[in-house]
Amino acid sequence: MDTFATSRLMATRVADDDLDDLVALHLDPEVSRFLGGVRTPEATAAYLETNIRHWTDHGVGLWTLRTADGAFVGRAGLRYVDLEGAPELEIAYTFARRAWGQGLATEIAEALVGIWRARRAEPSLIGIVVKGHATSERVLLKTGFDYERDALFHDENSGVFRLAR
Repeated sequence: MDTFATSRLMATRVADDDLDDLVALHLDPEVSRFLGGVRTPEATAAYLETNIRHWTDHGVGLWTLRTADGAFVGRAGLRYVDLEGAPELEIAYTFARRAWGQGLATEIAEALVGIWRARRAEPSLIGIVVKGHATSERVLLKTGFDYERDALFHDENSGVFRLAR
């Protein structure tokens, strides 16, 4: 699925043309503080390349998110990660600061859960949240996830939330 829409967002599969928007997103220290820190433009280019390849390898991945007028507001998706030696399908979402506090994370999380349910492949979906990111934890809980445990993910103390079929 290359594109989908929610009531307020258009989601399009990540592509090379998204690099400038992703660089700006990843250079914002407030946005990036729960993502392992600010990423250089070069690190974001490598991140984009990895996520484009993820689509080829797995048939799912990240989408860029835009409003009806075409303004970039973030990225979100379903991606496979290794969590403490086990492969898992993760829900992920990150928004530009100007989009915070509008309920967009919950809106996109609900849409991603719907896509996961339609895939009928994986028995569960996880969300990984760096400790201290209460807003993201609330989004997952509102979307039906349950707190499962703490884990170390990308060298960060994180909470693992799970939604099972």
